[in-house]
This record gives sequence, C-alpha cells and structure tokens, in this order.
Amino acid sequence: MSVVSLEVHDQVASVIIDNPPVNALGREVRAGLLDACRSIDQDPSVKAVVLSCKGRSFVAGADIRELGKRPLEPYLPDVLAAIEGSRVPWVAAIHGTALGGGLELAMACHGRVTAPSAKLGLPEVTLGIIPGSGGTVRLPRLVPMRTAVGMVTGGKPVEAEAAFDTGLVDALSNGNLLADARAMALELAGQGDPVPTLSRRLVPGDPVDWTVEEGRLLKRSRGATAPLEALATLREGADLPAAEALSRERARFLRLAASHEAAALRHIFFAERAAGQSLKSVDAKPVDLTHVGVIGGGTMGAGIATALLLSGSGVRLIERNATAVEAARRRVAETLAGSVKRGVVTQAKADDALARLIPGDDYAALADCPVVIEAVFEDMSVKREVFAALDDVMPADAILATNTSYLDVNDLAAMTRDPSRLLGLHFFSPAHVMKLLEVVRGGATGARALATAAALARLLRKIPVVAGVCDGFIGNRIMAAYRRDCEFMLEEGALPHEIDAAMRDFGFAMGLYEVQDMSGLDIAWAQRRARAAHRDPSERYTHIADRLCEAGRLGRKAGKGWYDYSTGVAEPDAEVLHILEEESEKAGRIRRRFSAEEVMQRILGVMQEEGRAILREGIAESAGDIDVVMVLGYGFPRHKGGPMFMAGAR
Repeated sequence: MSVVSLEVHDQVASVIIDNPPVNALGREVRAGLLDACRSIDQDPSVKAVVLSCKGRSFVAGADIRELGKRPLEPYLPDVLAAIEGSRVPWVAAIHGTALGGGLELAMACHGRVTAPSAKLGLPEVTLGIIPGSGGTVRLPRLVPMRTAVGMVTGGKPVEAEAAFDTGLVDALSNGNLLADARAMALELAGQGDPVPTLSRRLVPGDPVDWTVEEGRLLKRSRGATAPLEALATLREGADLPAAEALSRERARFLRLAASHEAAALRHIFFAERAAGQSLKSVDAKPVDLTHVGVIGGGTMGAGIATALLLSGSGVRLIERNATAVEAARRRVAETLAGSVKRGVVTQAKADDALARLIPGDDYAALADCPVVIEAVFEDMSVKREVFAALDDVMPADAILATNTSYLDVNDLAAMTRDPSRLLGLHFFSPAHVMKLLEVVRGGATGARALATAAALARLLRKIPVVAGVCDGFIGNRIMAAYRRDCEFMLEEGALPHEIDAAMRDFGFAMGLYEVQDMSGLDIAWAQRRARAAHRDPSERYTHIADRLCEAGRLGRKAGKGWYDYSTGVAEPDAEVLHILEEESEKAGRIRRRFSAEEVMQRILGVMQEEGRAILREGIAESAGDIDVVMVLGYGFPRHKGGPMFMAGAR
C-alpha cells in the first residue's frame, strides 16, 4: 500500500499521507507527493487539492533517521516547489501537529485550515539544525518577523488559535476539517491562478533589533549554535530575493546537519525514546493508578502529589501529624498556583486537581490505594519505619515505591513480607516539572512492580531510566564522583568560582558550587557523616566541604556557603579561600592554577570513567541511558549529547 494516495471527487483532488506513526516525510512520502503533484497538473478535471494525513497527526517532521546522511532524491525543497508552483491551489488540512518539514509542507500550500487543537512549529534547532526546505523564507511571508524569530530560534510549537491570529493559518475548522479545507480550496480556485507563498512580501510588523536578539540567544543557548544560525538565516533572508534566500538556507541546513552538535542532539533524541528498554518488555499488568498514596508532604512529596493530581489521579497524602498535614496541603496548593501563574494549567484544572487531594495522618487511609510512593526524609531508619508500617496496612497486592536518591532499595524491601512488590522511584525536583524518572530495580523487584512504574511514567509523561541498586544509582553516583574530584581540584589549587565558570562556559546552566549553595550543603553533610564510620582510611578524602558546614556556611539559606551572599549576589569569600589554603597545606599539596579546559577535562573524565563502571556492573542498561540521566536530571548540556556520547561509548 502506498504511503501517499490520490483520489479525485467532483473536481477536488484528495492527497492523503498515511505513514505511521507520525507521517514523517521520508523518501517514499516525498516521492509519493511529487507523483501526486505531477498527476494533478496533468489532469484538467482537477480544480483544487486538499492535502491531509491519516492517523493522529498531520506531518510531524522529516524522517530524523535520514539526517546527517547523504540526502536522497526527491529532495524536500523540490517537492515543495512543485506543490507551490502547481497550476491549481493546494490547501493543507492540519490536525494534531505540523512540525518541521510538516509545517514547511503546509506553508508551501496555498491555503491552510487547522483543527482548533492542532499545534504548529519549526523545532529544528532542538536537533542542532535549521529549517532546510524554505521554513525561514516562507514563514516571514505569513507572519510578522518577530513571530518568525521566536518560532524558528526557540523551536516551541504554537497553538492553532495563535497560528490563526498571526496569519500562519487561514482558518480554524468549525468541526469538519476536511469539508472546511475543501471549501477553502474551491474558493481559492475561483480566484484565479494560485499565489505562491514565496511571491508574497514580508509581513509588516514591529522591527526586529537583530543585535538584541543575538545577545538574548547567546545567553539562552549556552553554547548551542543552531539558534544563532537560525537567527542569522532569518536576518539574511529578509534582505534577499526568495530564490537566493532559499539557496542560502539550504546550504546552511546541510552544513549543520553534518555537524557534531546535530549528531549529539540526534543521539539524545533517540536515547530518550529508547530509555527504559527493559520496561517495554515486562509481561505483567500494572496496578490501577486512579488512586495513589504519597507519604511525606515536603518539597518532593508535594511535587510528586502535584504531578499525580495534574495527570488525573486522586492522591492520599499522608503526613505525621495535623500540623504537618495542613502544611503539606498548603504546599500542594501553592505548587498548583505556581503552575497557573506560569500559564502551564488553567485555574479550573488546578481547582479540579486540588479537589482530588485527600491529606491525612493515618496510614489506614492508604489501604485502598493500589500503589504508595514514600517520599520522606532521606534517612534509612525513618524509611524503614515507614515500610514496616506500610507492610502492616497495605493489601498484599499493593505496590510500594520509595523515592530515594541514594539509599539501598534492597534493604528497604527486606522490611516487607513480599520484596517483589517494592521498587525505587527516584523523582527529580521539582517533581511536577522534571521529565526524568529513575526506576530502581531491586534484587527482588517483580514484573508487576516494574509494569506499574512504566505505566506511572507514561501517566506523568516522564522518561523512565532503569537503574540497578548501588549508592546513588546512575545520576547521583556520577555526580558524587565528579563532585569529589572537584573538591580534590580545590585542594590542589582551583577556586569554586573558577570551576563554576568552566562548567557554565561548557554549557551547564549553573556550576557545581552554585547548585550546592542553592540546594543547601547540610543534606550532603549529613550523608557524609553517616558514612564516616565505613570510609576506607586509605581512600583520599578532603574535609573542605565539612569545614564550610561546621562554620555555618550552609548555602544561600544561611547567607553564605561556597560564596558570600551578603550583598544579594554570589561573591567569592576570603574565608573560603583561607579554608582551601589550610586544607591544601594539611594535605601537603602545593596550590597551582587550573585552566577552564583542564577543569572540564577532569570533570568529563571522571563522569565517563564512572559511567563505564556503571555499565560494567549492569547498573545502567545502556550508555544512552546514562546520557539521558545526565542531560535531563543534572543539567549536562543537551547539545553535547551526554558524557558517554562524548567519550564515544555506545
């Protein structure tokens, strides 16, 4: 069966793309479109064309597997030129999403009508490239340049209503999308020869300050080049004839598609889709997630509860006493209010979510919840008490999960009569925002628990990565390793602000010590003290962070940590330098200068070495999973692909 079909009814041709799952513009689709265009131009009975797609979406982009390889004919620009130059008008009937090459295809048509729920965008910069088939040339001929700049350099899709308001689409469907598209096509046919988008002038609007936009992108992109290349393409195309602008856009696209940045972004794109591979083959049925229990209403517990509520689940949130219960309820309400303020959800949805929250202080209220997620303080003795209590209250078939970032899941499972029903679910803060979920498979974790974790990830729209049991699992184990080596660098002569600057220049949003000051130094200090009795005395250890904590330097909340915040901003502090110098002397080390390049070589080397150990031990299922964890959970710059990608690991 052809992926592109052509039918003619009452002088209107219907060209239908059917290339599941997202109607990507692979070679077969491009060839089918070109054949349809030629057939239509040779059929005098055809007066107009409606282009539509089967399935849940219009064309959601090019075939990403073709990027970075030698292009295959027919090339998409040639297909779009044939459609745009057709003797009869083409109208795109858009539903679902029209992204990348899909939107370029729609813009080459002579009219566009869209379902009210559709989204349209040019997300190429998220793959390290720019639109390469006329997107930067046609878009400013349909929408004001400022709108075009935002869409092309940001890559974020726009809603159908916004697309209509700006002129990207010509009409919103009143319910029957194909009928509305047919009516528009016949209307255009009655107006004479179709008008190519490329023949239009740029849409007038407020002028763009290109220098200001470039500065904004430089700051936001943190070293990624595609957004800046996209801006340059738009700026260049604004002053060129359409044909020359198309040629230059295509040349830039081909150059970027072959770049290391594009390869890195393609790697992480596919790694995210392959993440949690073993969960996809679990032969078991998950429990019902209509009602979920959460124990602990602190920052993490409230975030987990919020994520569940916004996904439609009812939540029983348990705290230790009435005062803590009210504080937890208020924390969830404030988190929901923040989502409303940011425009993520409507007030009505937030109100509906909060109405499904049932807070309390009695574990017995959890008895009808098929799954319970524990999110109390990261202390093994506290968590053991929780699971001992849950084991007494919960039905034998309930799934029990612990939100832990370091602790031994097997130890907690031993507190229960049936260890197969317990697993780890390591959420990342803020839990209702962060996309990553580490699913920790204990030695006895059963298929039903794993199937439930997979279903929960789908419900919450998170990307699950399966980890085995070890100290810190995947992400925190790697972070602990490079944090330790960074402290060794401090002992050898580096300064906190130098390490932070090197990390920011590499592409991290924040440096290691800025992050520690923001989250607080006391939690890690407590963990170090708990492990002190088990530390190998022959293992290298630096007391720098301990001394900061002993001096009351616990981070931003204390007004000082690795930095001094007395002026309202982070400033290097002489007291920290004094501690560094004293610890260097105690360790018998002569302090020296570190270049930014050397700092990052050390950090990356430790990340990669620890990653290889994690793979050898079977803690992670693939090198790609490690990259997903570091990119989504720890701020590793996406356009670098992850530490294992940079090391060439597969």
